[in-house]
Amino acid sequence: MRIAVYPGSFDPITNGHLEILKRALDIFDRVIVLVAVNPNKSSRFSSEERVAMIKEAVNDERVEVDSYNGLTVNYAKQHGATHLIRGLRAVTDFEYEFSLASANDHIDPSIDSVFLMSKAEKSFINSSMIMELYRNGVDISDLVPQSVIKRLKK
Repeated sequence: MRIAVYPGSFDPITNGHLEILKRALDIFDRVIVLVAVNPNKSSRFSSEERVAMIKEAVNDERVEVDSYNGLTVNYAKQHGATHLIRGLRAVTDFEYEFSLASANDHIDPSIDSVFLMSKAEKSFINSSMIMELYRNGVDISDLVPQSVIKRLKK
């Protein structure tokens, strides 16, 4: 069984994230969506809320959702995953992702990184942009799953 971990802050999850997940499921038998918990970074939603939003948005028995506050490669190894899924929106993402993949490879070369490019129509979507649009009254219902809309309205 080919298992991959798809890590991210998912604060909140977007349709761009879900599109990457859908494509990862075409490659892997099982994908663990891993909400990264960074105590040095402030989040709009708690890790529990982010996990809940993702679980509500994803209806696939091949997807597991979890949270973790350590090194992603260690989590992957503990859960039998051999790959990390990373989405790339634009060339500006590449530098950061290349550096991260190199560090992960240094920690554990048995865990490989797989990069999936966002579709052009979703390449501008990121969690910060979603929140900025929402705060300014823009309808974001076509950019995020309904589980996010529900939580934003609370």
